[in-house]
Amino acid sequence: MQRGRRIAFDYGDVRIGVAVCDADGILASPLTTLRSTDKALKNKLLEIFREFEPIRIYIGKPSNMDGSSGPAVDKALEFCDFLLTLTNSPVELIDERLSTVSGARSLRDSGVDSKESKFRVDEAAAVAILEFALSIEKNRT
Repeated sequence: MQRGRRIAFDYGDVRIGVAVCDADGILASPLTTLRSTDKALKNKLLEIFREFEPIRIYIGKPSNMDGSSGPAVDKALEFCDFLLTLTNSPVELIDERLSTVSGARSLRDSGVDSKESKFRVDEAAAVAILEFALSIEKNRT
């Protein structure tokens, strides 16, 4: 597996969870939650890209449970296109089915109360997306 940081996004109409991994692709960690409608979103994303210099970017693909595409996939694709205008790093969609469920369970298991987890679940979902993407990358080699 190529050495370098990867970033994952859990895109939503309201919030975007962001996760990043270490340069060896071992540990995925929550980074931040951005507001989808923030006028400064472009600058915040550019700042993240400058700081972490990702070699690959993953965006959760919100497929239906049967694997078919739902209306949210179009929004994820638009976000993907937007990111491609900001970076030269490859951007890839990754199946995110159950990533939010997994993230919420992880937060609950770690003792985070439901009120606080409301604001952290998007980051936890991004971590789940990144962990899944990293496992796919490791299996390719």
